[in-house]
Amino acid sequence: MPAPPPRSTASLRQAVLDGVYGPPPADFTVTSAFWLHHTTRLAGSQVTYRNHYLLLRSGNVFGACSFEAGDLDPDFCADASGHTLDELIRHEKPAVGVAALDAYLARLQPHSAHPGAETVTLPAGTPDVRARARDAAVAGLLDIPEGAKVALIGVVNPLVAAIRDRGGVPLPCDFNLRTTNWGDPVTDDMHEVLAEADAVIATGMTLVNGSFDDILDHCRKHGTPLTVYAHSGGAVARAFLGAGVTALSAEPFPFSQFSADETALYRYRAVTS
Repeated sequence: MPAPPPRSTASLRQAVLDGVYGPPPADFTVTSAFWLHHTTRLAGSQVTYRNHYLLLRSGNVFGACSFEAGDLDPDFCADASGHTLDELIRHEKPAVGVAALDAYLARLQPHSAHPGAETVTLPAGTPDVRARARDAAVAGLLDIPEGAKVALIGVVNPLVAAIRDRGGVPLPCDFNLRTTNWGDPVTDDMHEVLAEADAVIATGMTLVNGSFDDILDHCRKHGTPLTVYAHSGGAVARAFLGAGVTALSAEPFPFSQFSADETALYRYRAVTS
């Protein structure tokens, strides 16, 4: 019998710990852990993106979680290898818990082997070429009429452009940016953009900063389509497909910005009856 749809990240975590999804996470060990601080400034942009990631390898998958500067000390990784996923899912630091949960769910079913996943191959090339291809693939999950307002929670400038290319009106929200490349104002209040939105795109970062459950509740209550755009916690977001999440772009490590060669991302759409 399949696991019941999770109602929140906390309920998903507890179900995993209770063995509802498969073997207990105590059966799986982290073999390597690493912390990345990564910056990007695309050609012609005035914005430098500053990203921090925790990666936990277990078996043949990497659990990933992005986080804000200062939320996790890189020294954590010195002693993380050898711990079980059970221990790390329970960790007090949200980034650790999300990365461990992501690793567990991806071990049960890697994106590359999931029957509901559509593989999108990103072309080899410069960061700009690859970012545009990636964000066009994300925007391609939107099924919106011309002029629909799309809340973008976690701003990536090529995705702003890709939403416009599909006829949408982006409503950008981010804690760290004040304007887009084109001068659009960026709010830091997600409730402001959710109230106006006909559709929502939220990044996987929302899984760790506590906003994912609020976004999920809003979209369920109002019937608003929710697409999740995930480097961080792609397998965690996948658990909510059909339970508030209508579409997902999951990009497991190594992410597109770490390679100039072809790489894959995986698109999912919730099955509707």
